[in-house]
Amino acid sequence: MKVYDSPAKVNLSLRVLRRLEDGFHEIETLMAPLGLKDQLTFEKAEGFTLECDYPGVPLDDSNLVWKAAALLEKETGRTFSYKVKIDKSIPHGAGLAGGSSNAATCLIALNELEELGLSKERLASLGSQIGADVAFFIYQQCCICRGRGELVEPVHIDTDQDILLVKPAFSVMTPAAYKAWESSTEISGVSYAAQTMPWGSMVNDLERPVFEKYRFLAELKTWLLSRSEVKGAMMSGSGSTVFALTQGDTSGMVKEMKEVLDSGLWVKQTNLSF
Repeated sequence: MKVYDSPAKVNLSLRVLRRLEDGFHEIETLMAPLGLKDQLTFEKAEGFTLECDYPGVPLDDSNLVWKAAALLEKETGRTFSYKVKIDKSIPHGAGLAGGSSNAATCLIALNELEELGLSKERLASLGSQIGADVAFFIYQQCCICRGRGELVEPVHIDTDQDILLVKPAFSVMTPAAYKAWESSTEISGVSYAAQTMPWGSMVNDLERPVFEKYRFLAELKTWLLSRSEVKGAMMSGSGSTVFALTQGDTSGMVKEMKEVLDSGLWVKQTNLSF
């Protein structure tokens, strides 16, 4: 039995460059892993099975962990017999890529446990067949991702940063956010401008279409930016999580945020994990 950490991520920048002929979009994004993590436990068993108590997580071949194992079996001609227990801390539909991270962790784990000897580059190539963010998680560090997200360049960022994750009860469908990108408009009074950080500009082109449909997220970002505890705030990916780069004690701010905005907000203090 062996336990593997499976981190969440945030997009520290996300530029949508153009719509491709196949309907997908070319992007350039800087992504960073977080201290917030799921855990995957691998135990030898008869056949391949999944266990998870988190509501709504499929336990069949539609789960990205299962897809990752099946793809690796096809790649190597091997059969993997494990019971995989998924302990979830990353919320679903949050723009934090918990499912993609779990898939990448499965590839990393099976490569090690089965002594397959596949390089990170090969694992990332396989991961990109499962989902756009999977390749990023193979490298377990901050990366610039291009193309549809599958072209991954590891980078070093020298910073130690606390981060507050804030998610409302609703989720955002990523395909719908991208589909609305070209025709969307900005909301008056909401800041979409790039924020200057030690690693460069922090900006998210998907805020425009998502905020237009989900006005609460624009209100949440604006409220966070007004606080002295916050050095910067932005939506991660296509949402619905908005994150804030924080300094000092945020407990009072969190209490007030829930009182003023929404008592049902999911809030997690963590850190950028470089």
